[in-house]
Amino acid sequence: MEKRRKNRKYDRHFKEEAVKLGVERGNLSSVARELGLDPKMLRRWKLEYEEFKEGSFQGSGTSRMTDIQKENQRLKKENYKQKMELEILKKALDIISASDR
Repeated sequence: MEKRRKNRKYDRHFKEEAVKLGVERGNLSSVARELGLDPKMLRRWKLEYEEFKEGSFQGSGTSRMTDIQKENQRLKKENYKQKMELEILKKALDIISASDR
């Protein structure tokens, strides 16, 4: 009977180096076996690294985003801030005009 492995956590550096080694050698399965990993896991890490590059392997609780998604989020925040500033200015103008009457 095969022993069930405990869930192990690997740091970002280990994952990146494992992916780079697998790509360099051209055989993810053999690299995975050498490192004591499931080949499916290494393939999943490779796909994540290809998609998110330096943004991959962030850890739990941190969302992974592409550069375009990050820029989109930044622009949405900036747009919201400008809308709020405009609303404040409109209200201030209403107050000033009301006091002039």
